[in-house]
Amino acid sequence: MTFHSSTLPRTLTLVLGGARSGKSSYAQRQVERRGNGQELLYVATAEAQDGEMLSRIQRHRSERSEIWRTLEEPLDLASALPPVAPVAGIVLIDCITLLVSNLLIKLEAELPVEEIEKQILAEIEKILAVYRSGTASWWLVSNEVGLGIVPAYPLGRSYRDALGRVNARLAAEADQVIFMVAGLPLAVKGVLPT
Repeated sequence: MTFHSSTLPRTLTLVLGGARSGKSSYAQRQVERRGNGQELLYVATAEAQDGEMLSRIQRHRSERSEIWRTLEEPLDLASALPPVAPVAGIVLIDCITLLVSNLLIKLEAELPVEEIEKQILAEIEKILAVYRSGTASWWLVSNEVGLGIVPAYPLGRSYRDALGRVNARLAAEADQVIFMVAGLPLAVKGVLPT
């Protein structure tokens, strides 16, 4: 299969929503529609920590056609992306939610709580620098976790706060932000893709 780069301008799209809101499948469909012979890079941040997660990962893999190249990296996207992202026309990162969770769990053992969020945001800035240095359009998928009750435990509150700040930072950088509700896309920033 021969890939060619896009002549369309590079864009950054953030797709937010709750669990099972349809964000991942929506983003994947939109990227595939825009592929036009470009190489599509799917960046998966999930780790198979248990049987249920392994089953989810296997299902996601089976839902991707052969047009996708896959990079599985749970923590260090800023280092893993530069060797592979330059050849892609479109990059889909699914998902930022698990990336933040993975970083939080790793950093919790190494840093005081007040430093953890700073480190997570620093990692997001490195990832955005990779985006800015390339020519590919990127689609990012993330959960909106701040609409529910306040978590009853400190780690849950730290996670909610860190992910909320990460989402806000990504939304500020994004050309378009789409919020998924019950499988329906709503434009929060920019216009809905056609």
